[in-house]
Amino acid sequence: MCGLVGICDTGGTRHSGEDVMRAMALQHDRGNGLGAGYAGHGIYPELPDHYALHLLFENRAALERTEAFIDAYYELERAEAIPTRRTDGIGKAPLLWRYFVQPNAKKLSDSGQREDDYVVYGVMHINTHFDGATVVSSGKNMGVFKGVGFPEEIGHFYRIEEYGAHTWVAHNRFPTNSQAWWGGAHPFSLLDFSLVHNGELSSYGINARYIKQFGYVCTLFTDTEVATYLFDLLVRRHGLSFEDACAALAPPLWSAIDAMEPAARERATLMRDIYGSAMLNGPFAIVLGTNSGMVAFNDRVKLRPLVAAVSGDLVAVGSEESSLLEVLNTPDYVWAPKAGEPVIARVGQPFDITTATLHTTAERSAA
Repeated sequence: MCGLVGICDTGGTRHSGEDVMRAMALQHDRGNGLGAGYAGHGIYPELPDHYALHLLFENRAALERTEAFIDAYYELERAEAIPTRRTDGIGKAPLLWRYFVQPNAKKLSDSGQREDDYVVYGVMHINTHFDGATVVSSGKNMGVFKGVGFPEEIGHFYRIEEYGAHTWVAHNRFPTNSQAWWGGAHPFSLLDFSLVHNGELSSYGINARYIKQFGYVCTLFTDTEVATYLFDLLVRRHGLSFEDACAALAPPLWSAIDAMEPAARERATLMRDIYGSAMLNGPFAIVLGTNSGMVAFNDRVKLRPLVAAVSGDLVAVGSEESSLLEVLNTPDYVWAPKAGEPVIARVGQPFDITTATLHTTAERSAA
């Protein structure tokens, strides 16, 4: 259930969304037509320093109320409807708009907040208090395009092939215990983070209570939302590396920690003590896109599939190897990451294959 794809060009070359659409089309049967989406990083090079707020509105009143809030708290560079096309399989869509903004200098100064925290506060305020309005993404030089439909339908609807990105993440949804609606499709996003998820977070309740004390409010009726906010908290606000953030969210079992060398055991124990309430429980595979690259990892016992491949500067991950071969015709390496072992691709740095636990053909088949 659910299909994922992530593609990162570590050399920074931007690739058409057609590539990721083709990869997702091969995972059609992993969804049921109730949600799909794409996030592209590097898609707005003409306005790289502006926050690109993608919003969906259920009605014109919600749009007008939100625009009044944006006018009051931000400097608006451009506002426009997100380009779409008529697509078979896509029913009535909400109003879809994007706003390229910078925080209002005086309001930002009066708030005493950092610029990124100011934007996060605005996202939380709209999603919590403005009925009929949902912020879909809010980062610089990136955007999320999602809705109710199969991935090939959503990609065609949003004209994804017209965008170029150095990092793409995409999702095909099969909802099991949450409602299907446009805002509940994946990816979920905050600032420069975009996240897709296959599985179920049984720890959602304690995770959501934990991040609420830091000002994050979950309003989108899907457990994946909390994982996105956890990455923002751990990486952006607490300054953890992606390696440490993954170790906090999917830490080793205590038996594995006990077997570590003293220094590593002390650090792993400290991470579990500090971030115990951030730990994600349940079966999951997660792919995170950022303006600096891509991160992918599984739960601690690998209850959901995740395959990775490398070809030159391209690093790809997904639920199925076949979908990766649509993008990387003859990959240099293909492997199934071990449980909890992150695959981290960074733009501007060649991928270090020595960080991956490569498997024999027999081991890959068993995985």
